[in-house]
Amino acid sequence: MTSNSRESWPGQPKATPQSRKDRRKLSHFDRLGRPRMVDVSEKPMSARRAVAEATVKMDQDTLTLVIDGEGAKGDVMSVAELAGIMAAKRTAELIPLCHPLPLSEVKVEITPERKTGTLVITASAATTAQTGVEMEAMTAASVAALTVYDMVKSADRFVTVTNVRLLEKSGGKSGHWKRPAPDEVKADADAKSSKGKGNSTKRARTTHKGGNKA
Repeated sequence: MTSNSRESWPGQPKATPQSRKDRRKLSHFDRLGRPRMVDVSEKPMSARRAVAEATVKMDQDTLTLVIDGEGAKGDVMSVAELAGIMAAKRTAELIPLCHPLPLSEVKVEITPERKTGTLVITASAATTAQTGVEMEAMTAASVAALTVYDMVKSADRFVTVTNVRLLEKSGGKSGHWKRPAPDEVKADADAKSSKGKGNSTKRARTTHKGGNKA
């Protein structure tokens, strides 16, 4: 082999260049479709923050054990919160193409909701860097949720981790973004639906009017 490039590997299939549209969608792939860590050297340093969430659903009796601190493995919520913080600091080792970031703050808070039998995990992360901190917040929420599962699985095999998602991010070129509340999403969908029905009615009236003229 005279080159270290992947094209020279024996049996390596020839990569097909992606369209410019596809490259815009997936920044972690080069024009030949190979994975890469994005070059952020030209980006300015800026304060960045992200908030993520995960939900753990369980039986009411299991939730009571967690709230009362009577689980077989000890204080579930405290251990899970600490696990989330530790995980955020190791994100670049867990997610292959993430940049290692100097985190200035990580918080993980777990709130029990008795009515729904859930633990709501909220994780926030902050940094001053050239790229965002969303993955650190998401990793913290995810690992905290998995830690809860590990600590209660002996009492409840039906525990479910769900709704791992980004709630909010700020900083960088794209600025501030916040996930709409469910009622806001529904209102927007209803408004679009009403607008669509109105346009359909208008077209129907126009067609009927034209038919009379004919």
